[in-house]
Amino acid sequence: MSATSSSPQYSRSSRSALSRRAFGGAVGAGAAAAAVGLPATAEAQERPFRAAPHRGAKRPNILFILGDDLGWADLSSYGAPHIKTPNLDRLARQGVRFTDAYAGSATCSPTRFSLYTGRFPGRTKGGLAEPIADKSAGLEPTHPTLASLLRDAGYATALIGKWHCGYLPDYSPTRSGWDEFFGNFGGALEYYSKLGLGGEYDLYEGDAEYKDLRYYTRILTERASEYVRRDHGDKPWLLNLNFTTPHWPWIADGDTEESAEIVRRIRAGEQGALWHQDGGSVEKYTEMVQDLDRSVGEVLKALKKSGQEKDTLVFFASDNGGERFSYNWPLSGNKASLQEGGIRVPTIVRWPARLDGGQVSHEPVFTPDWTATLLDVGGARPDPAYKLDGTSLAPYLLKGEELAERELFWRVRGERALRRGQWKYYRGKGGKDQLFNLAADQREQADRAQDEPKRLAALKAAWEKTDKGLLPYPAA
Repeated sequence: MSATSSSPQYSRSSRSALSRRAFGGAVGAGAAAAAVGLPATAEAQERPFRAAPHRGAKRPNILFILGDDLGWADLSSYGAPHIKTPNLDRLARQGVRFTDAYAGSATCSPTRFSLYTGRFPGRTKGGLAEPIADKSAGLEPTHPTLASLLRDAGYATALIGKWHCGYLPDYSPTRSGWDEFFGNFGGALEYYSKLGLGGEYDLYEGDAEYKDLRYYTRILTERASEYVRRDHGDKPWLLNLNFTTPHWPWIADGDTEESAEIVRRIRAGEQGALWHQDGGSVEKYTEMVQDLDRSVGEVLKALKKSGQEKDTLVFFASDNGGERFSYNWPLSGNKASLQEGGIRVPTIVRWPARLDGGQVSHEPVFTPDWTATLLDVGGARPDPAYKLDGTSLAPYLLKGEELAERELFWRVRGERALRRGQWKYYRGKGGKDQLFNLAADQREQADRAQDEPKRLAALKAAWEKTDKGLLPYPAA
């Protein structure tokens, strides 16, 4: 990506100045994009973020879409040279595209905990699993959630797709604030048979099994399209639409022979057959991402036909960084790592009633911020005793207020990270404390720890202060 749109290569003021020059007109933008090998259309209409004046919008419907294991640069609007995502690129042109947005963690279920609770995963027992793989942990039904708080504020709520925050009989979306649930409980499933990691059938409507052996992404797209077309009366609605695409196994729509082979191996008792370690390719992954893009496009088309597009806040992101076949350049690391490639994710927000389109934001934000933001714009007011770890971005997005410098915190077993402004403190599994200036080195190759010992010490102390307030990991 060019430094003007996706790379934090400059200070905020110099980035803005460069963005104005690069995107001041279609010709200039096209030249800038072509110079770094990007499609001119992906960048031509973008401009630095600026809040629009208040236009008296009502509380929005919320369509919150997650891809699964989608890498930061897997969309053509984020620089993928070989993947075409016209629908998500259009969504970006109609809204705000974030270049420095992060997941709440580096794997599936902890990030979902951070979204549903608005808190660091380590504040809850279930969030300590990285990710949840059995029935021993989950999101406690008594814990406040994005859905329960919005439901109390008058929203209809639904979750369609991957839950991955605990299994029946103890855990379920319908016990945590969602009025409706249609999808899978586990972290992965075979796209046709719906067999999960343990060989169990894993497609449910509410808490009851639902039989449908068609390609999973098609089913979710149909369900979501029906939901957004539905007459909800006077209620605004929240729909969490959690695709499993492009998570392994590497099966695209129509790959029935590959599906049958994986199912055979699962039923023969082969451990790890669903991981598909001997399958997939860059071409197959590309096919799956492009299918995700088409599916999002279908849901957005249904939303537009329903007449609710203007008053619906649409959010799109990934739950963590990309996996084996993902395109993360120039970031280092992948899913499960706290390097940039494991936690920085593509993120797009559109709300026609309140946000102008064609904008790009370089502000560092992460998953708990979006929980706080959606509760804010939805009129939900959690009990003051309930600590949110995110910051509402509503004043920034809707009023143009500057975001105060703050700290984004992450931990996973064996790794730690904290970002403050352009600086990132990182300790990997090797145990070495490192310091990176992401404005100059988003690939995290120039360790500044020896040059900036005081800064390193300050960020390390800030990480350890936050960590003391979290639950400890159980013994491995």
